[in-house]
Order: sequence, then C-alpha cells, then structure tokens
Amino acid sequence: MTDFWPTLYVFVLASFIGMGVIRRVSRLLHTPLMSITNAISAIAVVGAILVTGGEYPLRIRVLGAIALFASMTNIVSGFLITDRMLKMFKTDKRGDGGHS
Repeated sequence: MTDFWPTLYVFVLASFIGMGVIRRVSRLLHTPLMSITNAISAIAVVGAILVTGGEYPLRIRVLGAIALFASMTNIVSGFLITDRMLKMFKTDKRGDGGHS
C-alpha cells in the first residue's frame, strides 16, 4: 500500500499530459490517432483479462473487470467513429451525383 500515492500521482499526471496532447492534434490526424489508441487499448484488454481471470483478491479482479469494460468501450467507439469519418470520404457509385 506504500506505492499507492506515487502510483496515483503518475496516473493523474499522465492523464493531464495525455489530454493536453490529444487536444492539440489536428482533425486530419484523428483516424490514425484512433488506430494507435485502439492498439493500446487492445493491449490493456489482454492485461485486464489476465487480471480478471487470475487468482487475485476480489478488489483487484473488480478493477480488472472495470479496466476490461473501459478498454472494450474505447475500442468499439473508436472503430465506430473511424468508420463514420471514413464514410464521409466515400463517393457515390451511381454516377448521377446522388440524385434519384
């Protein structure tokens, strides 16, 4: 329990730095950035599954389940947002300019 406060400090500091970096990213780079965060979340999912299914105390397994839920939500929403953005760049295949 002696490592709690330094760990919390690093987490809060990393959160603020991450938010500052993400806010300054151009909208044109949003899709590549989402693919990188999806890859990072996939790593977090694997770790959360290992913690949730392991022989750890209940409070640690609950935190693992929360991390699993948060990472999966991030991955799914990232794919949905990326798909939505890519649909904006698709052209109409009918060739009549989209008029019926």
